[in-house]
Amino acid sequence: MPVPQLAHDTFNRPSIVYSNKVNKEPIMTSATFTQFVSEQDACNAIQLNVTKWSLMLCDALTHDAPKGYKYIIESGRKYHKIIMIDDSVRNHCSVHAFVDKKTGEVYKSAGWKAPAKGVRYDMRLIDDRERLLSSADWAGGYLYK
Repeated sequence: MPVPQLAHDTFNRPSIVYSNKVNKEPIMTSATFTQFVSEQDACNAIQLNVTKWSLMLCDALTHDAPKGYKYIIESGRKYHKIIMIDDSVRNHCSVHAFVDKKTGEVYKSAGWKAPAKGVRYDMRLIDDRERLLSSADWAGGYLYK
């Protein structure tokens, strides 16, 4: 079976030329299947840790919140949305923060649908995570730069 190859015609335009030569060299990939699987396992572990750390953040926020306030996580395509619910005002809801599901970066909320620009904390870093959990307050003052 002829193998298509890229060539240039007399006007220096690319065209496909069919040849019966077959390249016998094996195709080398940069990663083996076991490397791919181990990378996927590492990514899944990070995402599970980000979810666990987000729940820890909700617990820290609830700890010093006024009576009637609670925090829940709503997961979207890219972010975990940390939502503050005020039961004393007919279940008033507002977005408190966003957490990137893949990287664990914490963002201040710019609105209901999107985070503000600029990473506030990175939960993968132990120092940042400890500082985040110790300074987290129900009103969100720790998210301001």
